[in-house]
Amino acid sequence: MSGRGGSLDAVVVDFDAGPVLAACVRSLLDEGVVEVVVVENGDAAGARALLDAEGVNVPVIDPGLNLGYGAGANRGVAAGSGTEFVLVCNPDLRLHPGAAAALVDALEAEPSWAVVGPRILDAAGVPYPSVRRFPSMVDAAGHAVIGLVAPDNPFSNRYRPPPTADAARSPADWVSGACLLVRRAAFEELGGFDESYFMFAEDMDLCWRAHQAGWGVGVEPAAVVTHFEGVTRRRHPYRMIVAHHRSALHFVSRTTTGWRRLSVPLAAVVLGLRLVAALAIEATP
Repeated sequence: MSGRGGSLDAVVVDFDAGPVLAACVRSLLDEGVVEVVVVENGDAAGARALLDAEGVNVPVIDPGLNLGYGAGANRGVAAGSGTEFVLVCNPDLRLHPGAAAALVDALEAEPSWAVVGPRILDAAGVPYPSVRRFPSMVDAAGHAVIGLVAPDNPFSNRYRPPPTADAARSPADWVSGACLLVRRAAFEELGGFDESYFMFAEDMDLCWRAHQAGWGVGVEPAAVVTHFEGVTRRRHPYRMIVAHHRSALHFVSRTTTGWRRLSVPLAAVVLGLRLVAALAIEATP
């Protein structure tokens, strides 16, 4: 690894993802990660057996129940070897060669950044809009109302701008928790992920609090990962849809201040209607 070799741990938060877990861990080890810790929110014995069968020997933490993503990540970070940086990622992820080094280099070059995210591709190689803005009330409402049926709308495009091929390292409002590198000192200062989020929005919340504390957040497109999105989500689609909307409302409630708090009940109504629509779409053959 270029930059400061030996400065990186990784945490994989899993929930019965199956064979993709071993491939993810192997891609992390191939990148020179000091220690990979798997936090298994599902069947820990099954995950251990799967990793052993693939010849992948890494610690597996069994919390005894499904803690959710942020709480699981916090356990994994605390159990690591204490390196300066920690990569937190989903199990359905593959790092491209040099991705870990590029992320480390970014945080070393940007000492004010607490978090940096990579360029994320989907399984077809299409860039995923993983770098996002904190939306205005108008954009949040427009994205919520229109985004389900017309993803390519002005509100959604301002909230999650489409990636550009020639993008350079740059600051960001927030980056996807599917894969992000955190500076351990900043992560500990912020208290880690907020465990009141079960799934979704914990990444947005972490970046929000980082900004509030004077830290920066950025993206390093030279670091590329492929995310085979939805391996776990497809097994529990309705639960994930509900968790997504609940977390969105939780974020609005936690971060809205002053007179803008008058909009929280309206946000609850909009998100409730969107939840009903999302569940109906999921149930449609």
